[in-house]
Amino acid sequence: MLRAMNRWVAGARPRTLPAAIVPVLVGTAAAADGELGAGRGLEAWRFAAALLVALAIQIGTNYANDYSDGVRGTDSNARVGPVRLVGSGLATASAVKRAALVSFGVAALAGLALAIAVTPWLLLVGALSFAAGWLYTGGPRPYGYYGFGELFVFVFFGLVATMGSAYVQEEQLSWLAFGTAIPVGFLATALLVVNNLRDIDSDAVAGKRTLAVRIGDKPTRILYTVLVVAPFVITPIVAGLGGRPLASAALFAVLLARLPVQHVIEGRKGVALIPVLGETGRVQLVFGVAFAGGLFFGS
Repeated sequence: MLRAMNRWVAGARPRTLPAAIVPVLVGTAAAADGELGAGRGLEAWRFAAALLVALAIQIGTNYANDYSDGVRGTDSNARVGPVRLVGSGLATASAVKRAALVSFGVAALAGLALAIAVTPWLLLVGALSFAAGWLYTGGPRPYGYYGFGELFVFVFFGLVATMGSAYVQEEQLSWLAFGTAIPVGFLATALLVVNNLRDIDSDAVAGKRTLAVRIGDKPTRILYTVLVVAPFVITPIVAGLGGRPLASAALFAVLLARLPVQHVIEGRKGVALIPVLGETGRVQLVFGVAFAGGLFFGS
C-alpha cells in the first residue's frame, strides 16, 4: 500500500508544485489592503479555495501529461526525468487518466465555490485552465509538442493564477497584481524550460517538438538564465512603483538562484539536470514566500 502511494505521489511530481503555490500566495498578498493594516480583512476561505484550485490543476496536469505521453509512446526508456507512471508500467493508462480527472474535479468544486461567491466569469477561467492542462500533451494537436508550452505556463501559472488570486479577494484587477504576476510567471516558466532542456534529446527522437528542441541547446540555456535572473531585476521596480518596498525581500532568493543557473550555464545534460529542477523549485518557493510576505506586511 505504501509503495503504491509513493508511486502516485511521485507521479504527481511534487517538485513542480511551487508553480501552483507561489502565484496564490503572491496574488493574495498583493490584494492586502493597507488601510486595514497588513492585509486584515482578506477572506481566508477564498485563499484556501484558490490554493486548492491551483494545486489540483497542477497535479491534474501532471497526471494528464503522464497519461497522454504514455499512450503516445513519448516516454521511452531513453527518458531520464522523474518517474512516469504509464511509460514505466507502474500504473495503467486508465488509472492515471482517472487520477487526472479526479484532480480536475476537485479543482472544479473549489472553483465553483469561488465562482458563486465572486463572479460566474471564474467558471470560464477555470474551463480554460483545465483545457490548457489537458491539451498540453493531450488531444489531436497538443500544443506542448509544437513549442508553445512555455507561453501557456507563463500565462496560466503567472498572469492568470496570480491575478486571479488577487481578484477573488479584491473583486477587481489591479496594476500591482499584474506587476507581481510577471516575475512569478518567469520562474514558473523556468521550471518547464529546464525540464525540456533535460529531455531535449529524447523529445527530439520521439518527435516532441518542444521549444527546447526547436531553438536548440545553447539558446535554451540562455532562456533559462534570463527567466531566473529577470525576476530579481523586475521585483524592486514592482515593489517601488506599487508602494510595497518590503516586497524587495524576495531578492534574498538570489542566493539560491546562483547554483541552478551555474549548473545550466556549465552545460549539464540529461540526468545531471534532474537536481536542477528541484533547485529551481526551491528558488521559486523562497522567492514567492518572501515576495508575498513583503507585499502583505508592507501593505
